[in-house]
Amino acid sequence: MLLAVAGTAGAKTFPRLDPHKSYRVAIATNKGSFTVTLAVRTSPNTTASFVSLVRKKFFNGTVFHRIVPGFVIQGGDPTGTGTGDPGYSTHDPVPRNARYVFGVVAMAKTQTEPAGTAGSQFFIVTGADVGLPPDYAILGRVTKGLDVVRRIGKLGDPQTEQPIQKVEILRATVSVG
Repeated sequence: MLLAVAGTAGAKTFPRLDPHKSYRVAIATNKGSFTVTLAVRTSPNTTASFVSLVRKKFFNGTVFHRIVPGFVIQGGDPTGTGTGDPGYSTHDPVPRNARYVFGVVAMAKTQTEPAGTAGSQFFIVTGADVGLPPDYAILGRVTKGLDVVRRIGKLGDPQTEQPIQKVEILRATVSVG
């Protein structure tokens, strides 16, 4: 079954993921590697889009453009400015009890977009419980390399929310189990 979405770059289709399988995305950065286990059952549209982008090498060479110590690290913007996207968006309902705690990976969106909207920008929570409302599509959870995420989370200026060192995604790869 294909998932179809429309966007500024025209209609996009990509295969839905099998909810009975486990999908992991290994992200290698210039500061170390970590693995995200995707929440396929919670966010089928978001995860299918993300896997499609990974397979197209969309994230390779992008940077974590926003790093707020004790809060989040954010990447996935092809422009590196915080305004880029893949040219389309998806939507998944966000569970009312969604909690954004250390290691949770969710999709960033603008304040004007509906809850559960996802493009390509994602964030990883680096605080214990950052108290965000259930507005952000859950992508998954970091299941390997939390020490790397913690280190990257310290590489930002809390005032400007900008990185103090470049953190680049060298490559992202998908595995299915």
